[in-house]
Formats: sequence, C-alpha cells, structure tokens
Amino acid sequence: KISKHSEVQLRMEKIIESPQIQILSGPVSLEKVLGISTASGSGLASDPITGLIAYPAGCVVVLLHPKKNKQSHIINTSRYGHMPCVRVWEVGGAQVAEVQSHKYGVSCVAFSTNSCYIVSVGYQHDMTVSVWDWRKGSIIASNKVSSRVFAVSFSQDNSYFVTAGNRHVKFWYLDASKKRRVNSTVPLIGRSGLLGDHKNSVFSGVACGRGLMASSTYCITSSSLLCVFNSGRQLEAWVNLKTAAASCLSVSEDFIFCGCADGVVRVFSPSNLQYITTLHRPHRLGVDLSCTSLGRSTPGCWRGESG
Repeated sequence: KISKHSEVQLRMEKIIESPQIQILSGPVSLEKVLGISTASGSGLASDPITGLIAYPAGCVVVLLHPKKNKQSHIINTSRYGHMPCVRVWEVGGAQVAEVQSHKYGVSCVAFSTNSCYIVSVGYQHDMTVSVWDWRKGSIIASNKVSSRVFAVSFSQDNSYFVTAGNRHVKFWYLDASKKRRVNSTVPLIGRSGLLGDHKNSVFSGVACGRGLMASSTYCITSSSLLCVFNSGRQLEAWVNLKTAAASCLSVSEDFIFCGCADGVVRVFSPSNLQYITTLHRPHRLGVDLSCTSLGRSTPGCWRGESG
C-alpha cells in the first residue's frame, strides 16, 4: 500500500517531468498584486506630489502609480504575530530603520508632520503607545492605553498627537514629555478628551486640523457622527453623516473627507462642519454610463447640537 506522502511525491515527480513545465533557475519577481487587505484608513497613504498610493496586501506593501497603472512592491513587512516590528522603507524598496516595541501586533502608526518621529500603537492585548526617533531607532516616550485604539494623528506643529478608539479620545503631549527626558524613555503625558454625552461612542477615525483650524481635532464615530474637539479637548460640535457606518477621515485646510459605507465619501468644511458634497462610489469597470439612471438625489446632512 502506497502512503499518502509517497503518492503526493509521485504526482509531483510526474508534474516536474512534464515537457510543458519549465523549471526556472534564476530569481523570480512579483509582477502585480490583486486585492487589498486593509480595513481602515490607517492602511492607506498617498503622496500629494507624485500621486503614489501605498496600501497593504497580505505581507506586501503595494506602491501604485494610478496614472501609469504600474506597481512596485515592498515584501515581507508584517505587523501581526509575536514581537512585530515597525519598519521604515524608502520608496525604492530599501529598509532604512526598524523598531520593536510591541508584543502582539501594531494597530496604527503615524509620522509627525516634520517626519522626525513616528508614533505606533499596539493591539488591545499590548495596550502600548510609543514615540520613537526612527533615524536613531530609539523610543523617546511611551505609555499604556486602557482602551482599544483604531487611529492616531499628529498635530500640525508636532507638539502633540491624538489617539481615538473604543470610548477613547486622548491627547498626548510631546513637548511636556521631552522636558522630562534625559537619556532614557520617559512616560508620555496624556489627557483624555471631554466626550460629554458621547462617552460611550466608538471613535473609528481621527485627524488634527490644518491651517486656520490647526487647534481643532476631528473624529468620526462608528455610529456615523463627525465630531470636532476644540483646543481645550472638549467635544464642541458634531454632525450626522447620514450613513450606515463611517470608518475613516482625512483633513486638509479646506475640506474634511469622511469615508462612509458603500464607498461613499462625505465632504465638509473644517471651519463650521458645513456639508459641501458627496462623492459616490465609482462605477465598476465596463459599465455603460449611458444606460445608468441620472438625476440621483444627493442625501443631505444637518448640523447637530453642541456637546
């Protein structure tokens, strides 16, 4: 009786001996990746100058040139598993730095606006937030968080960053932490946001303001609210996004873009949360637009009450 192992081995030998199979002696290269494995805005980044888009697909980071429809890849950069690393790569593919400060996984990372520091947040079993000088590979400040964190964002002046998560919005102050540092890692100094009636909300995205609104911080909740915090960390106002769910947001000097269910993006003004427009999910490739119905109404949004 032939064992299963021997049977498989015989089949493999027949396949290898087949004249249609050519054994490659040289190295192979990854040509194209189909699909994406990110579930939030923390796994997507774009270069506003070149238009280059970066996103994860398994253990590969795909660098996509949309206008040229070409890909390049960074391989073997996993954030899961035991003792994961946070790695910094050049666009050309060379790794320039790495740090290992988490035990179970990395939930989200963010560069400071001056690119000097990176903040990384561990998974809920790790509960650690760390700031490190990536060029030196050293952690300069760290602390524990008591809630699951989904997103992080640096302020425009790099003096603080904000984490958002399950019943959690917290402001972490770097300048105060630096004053206490000599040659070792010091505890990060953090202050919780004043959530008021929204203390039980799940905050799925956060972005610090830019330009004239640099002192404000914007968050979205999984229950589809867009919220703004003032410089005193108080939840000042909110607006209903009129969608089943919201997962991410991005802020510029002139616009707030909110990623919502069904591929819809709602756009608001940072100064007063005034609704501007809705960007609908693009049509699938191959759809004949002349056969689609026009005049589809755009759902509106309204200003909420102050918190």
